[in-house]
Formats: sequence, structure tokens, C-alpha cells
Amino acid sequence: MGNPKRKIDTLSLAIDENDPQFVSAVARAFSILRCFEYGSKYLGNRDISAQTGLPKATVSRLTFTLAQLGYLSYSEILEKYSLGTALLSLGHAYMRANDVVAVARPLMMELAEYTQSAVMLGEADRGRMVLLEVCQGDPSFEMKLAVGARVPHGSTALGRADLAARPIDMFNRHLMELEMECEPGYWPRIRSGIVRARQDYEHYGFCFSLGDWNPEIFAVGVPMVSADGGRTLALNVSGRVAMVTREKLVDDFGPKLVALRDKVTHVMRGRL
Repeated sequence: MGNPKRKIDTLSLAIDENDPQFVSAVARAFSILRCFEYGSKYLGNRDISAQTGLPKATVSRLTFTLAQLGYLSYSEILEKYSLGTALLSLGHAYMRANDVVAVARPLMMELAEYTQSAVMLGEADRGRMVLLEVCQGDPSFEMKLAVGARVPHGSTALGRADLAARPIDMFNRHLMELEMECEPGYWPRIRSGIVRARQDYEHYGFCFSLGDWNPEIFAVGVPMVSADGGRTLALNVSGRVAMVTREKLVDDFGPKLVALRDKVTHVMRGRL
């Protein structure tokens, strides 16, 4: 039997399909569900086959099975699939089981109102950051991001904070994996920002994204690591360039974000 307690790196883009514990059928089923991440409401078997590279016959069997289980819903009129309500139940159960979100939410809202910015909590998933909570402090500048949205790793303060907290060997490995995913022309600038963010984290205790992801946004990010090192989350404050300066991030928003992180970690006793 395998070791159920072995660590699984949810950040990694690499998948070892040769691992004896790896079940290909499960991976294929989830690759189908991931096809809907990019805004497509309905997809046919042909669409899914093109996105996943799986044979259409395999896709047909898997989509039928997923629909039977409630994870996909089939439209006879369109002859296509959409996500099923069983996934919503799983998402709801996930959020209810994450006490850290409930603890962090009121503190995040307080900081969002103070900074008149957006405060976000996220976690790594296959080369992206998934938002677990978003608190908006400026009603006139609401970023169009909601819980469940995925943002880039290399150019956002949220993603850079996550990377900055990784052990150096893991950090270097993920740099190589992100380079493989990135368009070559953009990589030198993205890599430079990630490396600089790690240096800023060592110096300040937080890191920045100064218009790197969105030219209208300056942001500061901080990692939040569980006591056993098994889980890494990240927090950030993102505000309008017209309202936020680097100095304000360094002198005010950054230290307050660190204090928020420390308070959440203390309340959770390090068990994120």
C-alpha cells in the first residue's frame, strides 16, 4: 500500500503518470471537468476531445459516467454537457471545511475598508492561484474577481508570495515548470519579477506586483504557511495605481497585511 500521508504538491504542473499510485481513469475524468474552467458553459464530446487530446470514444464514456454521477449535466437539445450540481456541493463542502476562510474573512474586510482596496486569499493549484475569498473595500473599483477564480502565479502579488515561501529547491523546480508553460517572449520579465519578489520577501516580509499583472493595479502579497509546512496560502492587497504607491505598500499596507496573516495563523494555531 502507498503512504496516504505523503505530501502532494498542489502547485506542481508536472504529473507522474508512471507512479504506481496514479490512476489514469481518474485523471482523465478530472481533465474533462477542467475543460470548463475557461468560461465555456456547454461543451460537446468533440470539443472536450480536442481540448484534452483524449479519443472521442473515451470522452464519450467518461462524460456519460460523470453525467450519471451528477458532475456533468447533459442537454439533449444542444447535445452538449455543462457542469453539474454535484460539483457545487463539493465546492460548498470544501469551503465549509476551511475554517481559515471564516477566520480570515472579517479581518480581510476590515483591511479592505481601511485600504480602500481588494484583499484576497488564495491557494496554489497547478501553476495558478485559486481565490478562496475576496473582500472589496472600494465600491467604485471592484475587481472582477470572485471566489473560485484563477489568477497567474508569476505576475500577481498573490502568486509571487506563494512562490517566495517555497523551499529553494522547490522554488527552482517551479520556475522551470512555469517557464515551460509561459510564452518565451514573456518569460525573462516574469522570471525577473518572481526572483525579485523572493528577495523582497526576505527583506520586507512581503512582496509586490507593481502593474506587472494589470497596469492599473499595485499590489502587495504575503504567504501564510501552516505550522507543519504542509499547506501554503497567500494574502494580498490590490489597489488602484492612482491611489496606491510603492511607499504606501511598504510603510502601511504591507505591514498591516503581515499583521493580518499573523493573527489568522495565531487563531488557527498554525493548522491551516
